[in-house]
Amino acid sequence: MTHPLIIVVAAAQNAVIGDDNRLLWRLKTDLRRFRDLTWGKPMIMGRKTFQSIGKPLPGRETVVLTRDPGFSAPGIHVAHSWEQAVEKAGALAESMAATDIAVVGGAEIYALALDQSQKIFLTRVDAEPEGDAVFPAFDRSVFREVARKDHPKGPDDEHSFSFIDLERRS
Repeated sequence: MTHPLIIVVAAAQNAVIGDDNRLLWRLKTDLRRFRDLTWGKPMIMGRKTFQSIGKPLPGRETVVLTRDPGFSAPGIHVAHSWEQAVEKAGALAESMAATDIAVVGGAEIYALALDQSQKIFLTRVDAEPEGDAVFPAFDRSVFREVARKDHPKGPDDEHSFSFIDLERRS
């Protein structure tokens, strides 16, 4: 069985997703959405993204894609090519009875996944920070918006933002 790829990303209005391997905003509501969208699924992420988190997240399996042949960390699965990462995540999805595989960053990993992803769960942050990591441009006509929910700035969220769910057109 092939498991569809979904992208889970928070990006500013200018497409910035991070700077110096860190998030640029505090959005507790978005962190809950991230947990809900990735729970019980394998996640594919790059080494820098994994190192910024610092540990495997509970309730998920983590496949780290890296060029570093010596990289390892307790509780994760290492892949050295995109194809190998998808294959490992697929096997994990099968063993976990997961419906799909979550691709969670960073920028290079998103770029590899875009052409194969069925859905994009985008949090569009109402900010335009400087940053060195950007969500790659993609052909919007390939995806259609299926849901949108706007959220105001609040005590747990330092910016207003929108959850935008995109689905690949068939």
